[in-house]
Parts: sequence; structure tokens; C-alpha cells
Amino acid sequence: MKPRLAAWIGVAVFVALAAVPLAAKLGGSPFMLTLVNRIVILAIAAVSLNLILGYGGMVSLGHAAYIGIGGYTVGILGHHGITSGLVQWPLALALSALFALFTGAVCLRTRGVYFLMITLAFAQMVYYVAVGLEQYGGDDGLTIRQRSSFGGVLDLSDKLVFYYLCLTALALAVLFVWRVSWSHFGLVVRGSQSNDRRMQALGISTFRYRLAAFVIAGAICGGAGALLANHTDFISPEMLSWTRSGDLIIMVVLGGAGTVIGPVAGALAFLLLEEALSRITEYWQMILGPLLVLVALYKRGGIAGLFEARRDEHGRR
Repeated sequence: MKPRLAAWIGVAVFVALAAVPLAAKLGGSPFMLTLVNRIVILAIAAVSLNLILGYGGMVSLGHAAYIGIGGYTVGILGHHGITSGLVQWPLALALSALFALFTGAVCLRTRGVYFLMITLAFAQMVYYVAVGLEQYGGDDGLTIRQRSSFGGVLDLSDKLVFYYLCLTALALAVLFVWRVSWSHFGLVVRGSQSNDRRMQALGISTFRYRLAAFVIAGAICGGAGALLANHTDFISPEMLSWTRSGDLIIMVVLGGAGTVIGPVAGALAFLLLEEALSRITEYWQMILGPLLVLVALYKRGGIAGLFEARRDEHGRR
């Protein structure tokens, strides 16, 4: 997709998202704002995964662990009376980055299915640690009684303020990943995906670049976890299960891996489909599953690939 076309599509998507509160008010549907807010937060996590999956070819089945780490950091600190977002959120980012550093140092020495299984193993370790935290609800989860506070500057209990904060965070994440992907750092990560041996033959330590990308992606996803904990006012081990990691992979692939706006489009499409189909039947997975298979088989470029196909067709004319 041409950069200019991608930019215009991105602007259109964010304008539409910015108009959601007004549409929810005019339509008398406050649930719409709640639903789209959740989509925006998970889109941040999908954007972070796209940095390593779409640009680096690192298929992580444990990415949701960072959502859990960020969420549990907010919940546990709040449980002990530390509600300042200036403490909770930086610590959530730091702990997520630290876990990504440790995990990446091990799993990035492998590739393919071995990489996938090691990321899954680390995520399951964190999952069972969360289940064993009886003081913080264990398998039942923990209710967050007060959202993160910012000294009266931001009132996160105000749904409108919180929504636009999340939307701003998504815009910053998209812009950051876009800038990184076209920097020297991003080009090395891309080159490592295409031909790692050639990059090393040129004297480039691709391991360090890939590890740095892995840590950055983990930190961004940890921030999404902190936002999700404030959105749901609840944390549980389900936040970091491997099935949530699978959902994030689907969002990236469905929207278009390795594209700027693809993960956002994928999160919107996947979660809106999930919501719509679940209202029709309790067996909505049986409908959504084949749809995703068809996309994987016949439209590997995802939603972003639809615009690329239209451009190619127009060019041939």
C-alpha cells in the first residue's frame, strides 16, 4: 500500500473512532462507547505485536502475558493503596519490558515452532503464577476499586476522558511503530526476517536488534494492560491466557501483518464480528472460525491487502 494512501486511511479510521462518543450519545447507546474503548485498548496490544510479528517475523504465542503483567501491576498496587498513575503505569511498562528482556534473551536464540513454544511456555508460567496469587483473588480475579489517579489532572472515572486518553495512546503507538519500522533499526529487523544470515554476514548483530524490538513490543503491550485494568476495573488470569495471545495474532493477520493501520483494522473487525455473532448465537465461534480460515487462504494481505488489490487493479487499467 502506498504511504500516502495508508496515511489517509489511518486518518479516516481515527476520525471515525474520535466520533464514537458523539454517535453513542446521539444513538442513546452508552454500551457502544464501552465496546469501542475495549477495542481501542486491544488494538494497542495488536500494534505492539505487529512490531515483532509483522516486521520481524516473530510469532509469539505469549504476547498477552504483558497485558496481564501491566494489569496486575495496576491491580496489586491499587490493592495496597497505591493508586497514583505516575507510579502504577511506569512500573507496568518497566516490569513488562523486563519480562520481555528475559523471555527474549532465551526464545530469540531459536526460530519457527521452537520460538513459538518457548513464548507459550513463559506465558503459561506467568498465568499459573497469577492463578496462585490467592491474596489477589487467584483464579477468581481481583476487583479494582479505584482507577489510577493523576492528581486531578485526568479523571479516569469520566468515560469520555478515559476514552480519548486510550485513543491518544493508540495514535501514539501507531505513529511510534510506523517511525520505528522505517528507521535503520526497523530496516535491520525487517532484513533479519528476510535473510538473517546475510544480515549477520554484513556485520550486523541482528540478535540485539530483534531483542530490542521484543522489549519495546512488550512494554507497549504492558501499557495496554494497564489501560485494560482501568477499563474493566477487574483483573484475572484470563487477561494473560494463551487464547488471548491467539486473538492478538488473529487481529494482526486479519488486518494485515506488517502494515501501519492493519492491526487497528484487524482489532475492529475481529471484535465487532465477535460481538455481533455472539448476539445471534452462542456458537458464534463456529461461524467466525471458517471466516478467518477463508481470509487466511484467499486474502493473505488481510484487510489492508484489499486496498492494495484495488490499487493494483486500477494501475493495470
